[in-house]
Amino acid sequence: MTKRTILTTIAAVFSSMFIAAILFAGTTVPDTFNMETKAYEEHTYNPVPFTHKKHVTDYKITCGDCHHDDKGKALTGLKEGDDVQKCIECHKNPGKVEKPKKGEPKLTDKERRQYHAEALHDNCKDCHSEHNKKVKKDTGKNGEAPTSCNKCHPGGKIK
Repeated sequence: MTKRTILTTIAAVFSSMFIAAILFAGTTVPDTFNMETKAYEEHTYNPVPFTHKKHVTDYKITCGDCHHDDKGKALTGLKEGDDVQKCIECHKNPGKVEKPKKGEPKLTDKERRQYHAEALHDNCKDCHSEHNKKVKKDTGKNGEAPTSCNKCHPGGKIK
């Protein structure tokens, strides 16, 4: 084997390893981040800070409790670092549904959940409400999971 062939082979191996590392690296998400997206022209409320550790470690919530398929079924088998889509990729309409005018029909739940804020609010608030009811039932005390605008959105409304 010539020196050139050996160098070419080594370069090919390292290139393959680099590409494989990129493909299998998944998504790295910081533990705490603001739940915001650039799809909004402007946010009405300050973004919600979210921490994976608190939810997964402290509250024993699985990835599939939040991340689901297009039918709303939990994605099972997810683990830290797996590549998952952001909510806005499926719930494409930024913001909330406008209240229907008198005489106009309401949207179905499926139609309403096409709106990003509606889907997030349903997912988070339903889980938080269930948690709070369970804590109240088990301990007689109010739960700690926030369910109101200002408790989730620090600083509340922007405008």
